[in-house]
Amino acid sequence: MVHTFSCLGRFFVVDTESGSLFETDELTNKLISQKNSPDSFSEGDFSDFSNEDITIASREIDSLIKESVLFSKPPSYVEPPQFDGVIKALCLNVSHHCNLNCRYCFAREPLADDKAALMPFDIAKAAVDFLIAKSGKRRNLEIDFFGGEPLLNMDVVKKTVSYARSLEAESSKHFRFTMTTNGLLLTDTIIDFLNREMDNVIISIDGREQIHNSMRRTKMGADTYGIVLENAMRFKEKRGNKPYYIRGTFTRNNLDFAADALDLFDRGFDKISLEPVVLPRHDSLSIRERDLDAIKHEYEWLAGTILERRKKGVQWSEFFHFNLDIYQGPCESKRLKSCGAGCEYLAVTPDGYLYPCHQFAGESIYKVGHILDSKKLNKDTQLYFSRKNHIYAKPECKSCWAKYYCSGGCAASSVHFEGEMIKPHKISCELMKKRIECALAITAIESE
Repeated sequence: MVHTFSCLGRFFVVDTESGSLFETDELTNKLISQKNSPDSFSEGDFSDFSNEDITIASREIDSLIKESVLFSKPPSYVEPPQFDGVIKALCLNVSHHCNLNCRYCFAREPLADDKAALMPFDIAKAAVDFLIAKSGKRRNLEIDFFGGEPLLNMDVVKKTVSYARSLEAESSKHFRFTMTTNGLLLTDTIIDFLNREMDNVIISIDGREQIHNSMRRTKMGADTYGIVLENAMRFKEKRGNKPYYIRGTFTRNNLDFAADALDLFDRGFDKISLEPVVLPRHDSLSIRERDLDAIKHEYEWLAGTILERRKKGVQWSEFFHFNLDIYQGPCESKRLKSCGAGCEYLAVTPDGYLYPCHQFAGESIYKVGHILDSKKLNKDTQLYFSRKNHIYAKPECKSCWAKYYCSGGCAASSVHFEGEMIKPHKISCELMKKRIECALAITAIESE
């Protein structure tokens, strides 16, 4: 399987099975496209090229095919490794309370305001013990502090980190901690703690002031941009070279989201992620099929602008979705089954219940168990995710050129918006493929 495409004014070919990436001229790109789908071409499509040029290009293509780097054969079907009970990561929803009222929040029910919405330390402590007990021989373990807003339960966050660190030596484990926060409560003391203990920190800012304030207001309706931006800039200044991301969400209200990314870059943030909102089709903010062309154009324009900035040495601008390592990418197992939700990765709610990920929290049908009774995990749910959440189980993924880059997409989006896990979320797929094209083009161009 091959995929031909043009991006940033150039022509490229990627071979799905071998992972080979080629930059071509227009003629070679057309000839490969013709081999890929002969019925879609006619002799007139090559009238602008000489017979000699066509012969030379065809010989080069045949040579690459013989070397098994173009139109390479897929490997024999191998059943993805079944879940062996080893868990490597937990998402601790330490707070289901939030101090914002974001218009696109994924939480389908209002988040609670009482103390029950805050995870007590005994639940968090049990989660650390659970992860160690279930991690087998794996040394590196991950805990993500999530919400709601995790800074509303900072005391438990600190105690949890301290407790986990105290067990590292005797358990022969190493914990990697991350936090996703709206940044509203960042103080110098909290920033120093995060910079000391968190391997990655994600702060939510949607871009330009008017865009951010239209989406991310307090429960009383107050703007938050000024406070969050000031806190985030102070955090970034102290962060040094440690990983972080400014993460935003774009909706139908700002399909010109490249301007939001550049606004954040221009304010000194060099690591940006802007995610397309995923909402029910009837929601006024949801991305529609008719928006796809505009969004794809925006991605390509952003890719070109980032490249130009890098060439001029203005600023190293890292856009999360354009990061793609074609030389040292993920292992085969990871490429087949993606995030490991429901198996290697679980989410813990404040009351201690386990779910496949934070986006399934509260849905009883997907409940895996309780953190205080780890012997009674719902193995059926875990096996279901193990068997269904990989590319071989999804008919549309089997024939997709991008399958090894996205690994089938988000399980929660498939379930919530397509009705079942084996049906990838169509709009997310289309946007993912365009981002991959941009990432491949950037990789090829910068390799020069």
